[in-house]
Amino acid sequence: MALQRLLLLSHICSAMLFVNVTYSAAQDARKAYVVYMGDKPKNEVPVSPLHLNMLQDAVDSSNINDIEHEALLLHSYKRSFNGFAAMLTEQEAQKMAGMNGVVSVFPSKQSEIKTTKSWNFLGFPETAKRSKLERDIIVGMIDTGIWPESDSFSDAGFRPPPKKWKGKCHGNGNFTCNNKIIGAQYYRASQSFEDDIESPRDFNGHGTHTASTAAGHLLSVAATTINRLFITKVELGNGKIYEGLSPNTFDLKGKFYPLIYGGDAPNTTAGTTASDSRFCLEDSIDANLIKGKIVLCDRPPDGIVPGVGAILGGAAGVVLTGQKVADEVFGPSIVPTSSVGLEENSNIYECIKSKRNPTATIWKSEEINDVLAPYVPSYSSRGPNPAHPNILKPDLAAPGTYILAAYPPTDDGGLAGYNFDTGTSMACPHASAVAAYVKSFHPKWSPAAIQSALITTTKPMSAKVNPEAEFAYGAGLLNPSRAPYPGLVYDLNGQDYINFLCSQGYSGKLLQTITKDNSSCSSKFNNGKVNDLNYPSFALSIKNPKFINGVFHRTVTNVGLSNSTYRAKVAATLGLKISVNPSVLSFTALGQKKSFALTIKGPIEKSRLASASLVWDDGAFQVRSPIVVYVAV
Repeated sequence: MALQRLLLLSHICSAMLFVNVTYSAAQDARKAYVVYMGDKPKNEVPVSPLHLNMLQDAVDSSNINDIEHEALLLHSYKRSFNGFAAMLTEQEAQKMAGMNGVVSVFPSKQSEIKTTKSWNFLGFPETAKRSKLERDIIVGMIDTGIWPESDSFSDAGFRPPPKKWKGKCHGNGNFTCNNKIIGAQYYRASQSFEDDIESPRDFNGHGTHTASTAAGHLLSVAATTINRLFITKVELGNGKIYEGLSPNTFDLKGKFYPLIYGGDAPNTTAGTTASDSRFCLEDSIDANLIKGKIVLCDRPPDGIVPGVGAILGGAAGVVLTGQKVADEVFGPSIVPTSSVGLEENSNIYECIKSKRNPTATIWKSEEINDVLAPYVPSYSSRGPNPAHPNILKPDLAAPGTYILAAYPPTDDGGLAGYNFDTGTSMACPHASAVAAYVKSFHPKWSPAAIQSALITTTKPMSAKVNPEAEFAYGAGLLNPSRAPYPGLVYDLNGQDYINFLCSQGYSGKLLQTITKDNSSCSSKFNNGKVNDLNYPSFALSIKNPKFINGVFHRTVTNVGLSNSTYRAKVAATLGLKISVNPSVLSFTALGQKKSFALTIKGPIEKSRLASASLVWDDGAFQVRSPIVVYVAV
C-alpha cells in the first residue's frame, strides 16, 4: 500500500471559501459576495487594509461608520489567491467589479456537499507491494474536516513526516495529528454556522469520507468493489418482489409487516399534511400510525434526508425512493431499509392503495455483480462545456457511486465508523489521489502534464451504456496503474494560458490583472482559437452537421523511451474524415517535443454527436485522446 500522508485543511464549504452569512434586518439588501483579484500577492504584504479601503470606496458611507465597514469585511484571502468576501448590495458589487485590480465579483453560495473498495475495481489493489518512489506522498484536502480516530487514519507502519513537510497541526485542543494526518488547519469566514466548531474535527462526514478515499482506508467488508452492488429486496404480500439498494444487515426472516404510505400518516397534531409526511421527514409523521409497520417514503427535494421521521417513529422498516435504483444509495440504517427507484415506488404505492391490509418484508442484502459497470449515473453532470464548447468536459470518469469509506461515529448505529456515499465528490478523491501518485514518480512534472497522463491512459467506456458518450465519461475510466507511464504528454505553461486568454478576448489591463505582470496579446492570438490550447482531447462544436472543417494544433513531449517512433491511429464514426499531419513522430531523447495538426472534416450522419479517437502508438505506449464532434444547440 502506498504510504500516502494526509494534510487536512478543514473548510466550511469549497476551495474558494464561499460563505453563507446572516445580517441585521437593516441590511436586508446586502448579501455575501466574493471579490476575486487574481493570484496571491507576490510579496508578503498585508492585504486586509487594502481590501478594507476598497470596501470603503464601494460602500455608501452615508449611514455606515468605520466600525461597520470592518463588520462588512467577512474574510481576506491571501494564501492561495488575492481577494475578499464582503456583505454588499447589488449596486456596490457592480461598482466593486469596475475597480482596478478586480478580476470578478460574484455572489457567495453555500455548496451542498454531496465511496466500495473502488481501487480494486480500477486495477490498483491497495495490498500490492509498492516501490520507494511511491512513499511519502502528501495529499492536501480542503473539506469539512476529518475524524482522526478512524482506523483509516492509523499511522501504524508510517515513518515520521518527510523533511519537506513544513506545515503544522492546529487542532485547537480536541484534535491530534499523527504520522499519517501530518497537518490540519481550520478556516472560518463568519459566525453564521451554528453547528460548526472551531476545529479541524469533522462533524459532517464529507471530509472524513473523501480523505479516507484519497489516502487509503481500512476495510474489512468483503466484496465492496464498484462493480458489485448490495441488492435489498422488498417483497409484498401479493408475492411481487422489487429490488432496491442500501446495505441492510437486518434479517426479518421473511416475516411480513403492515405496509403504509408516509403520505397517509401526517402528524396533524404538529400541523403537518400529507405533502410533508410523504417524505417521512422528522416530526412530519404520526408515530402512532406507523409504529411497527414498513413505511413507503417518497423522494424528497435534493438536500433533504428522507425517512428520518419513520425511523424515529418506530417503523419496522423503511422503503426510500431515489430517481433510479442505482442513482441514489442511502447508507446503513438502524432499521431494515431499501432504496428503490421511482418506478418501483409507484408499483408499491399502487399495491398499498389497492389492498385492504397490504403487507411487506425487507430481505437482508445480497451481493451481486454489476455487469454494466462502469457507467455514469444521472446525478453526474454532462457536457458540453458551456463556457468553452471546444474544450471537452468532463475530462475522465472515476468511481463515485456506492463508495464505502470512513465516517465519523453517529448515534444511529452506522456501520462501525464507515458509510456509503455517492456523488462526484466521491469521484474527485480518486482522481486527486492518482494525480498525487503520478507526481511521486515525476515530482517535476507540471499540473498539465499530470492531467494529460491521467486523461490519455484511461480505459475506454461504452457509449451503449451512456448514450451521451464522451459528454458523460470524458476520455474514459481512470487507470491508476498506467497513469505514471503515459509515453507522451500534452504539456502547458504560463504562456499557453495567456495565449488562451487572448483568444477569448482578454487583453490589456484585464489580462494583466489576472497575470500580475506586463503580459500582452500578440496579433497571432488576438483572434486565436480555443482549438490551439494544448489539451489532451479534441472537441469541435459545429452549427451545420453537413459541413465540418476543424483544425487542432498540438505539441507532445516524450516521457517514455528516449528512442521511439509513434504512429497515429485514428478510429472515427462513419462520415468523419480525420487526418493527422505528420502521422509519424520520431524521438531521439526524453523531453523532446514534436508538433502535429489534426484536421476533421464531415459530415456527421444520423446523429448530433460523433465520437472518435486518436492513439499515438510506439509499441510500448498507447497515448489515447478522445475526439468529439457535435452540433451545438
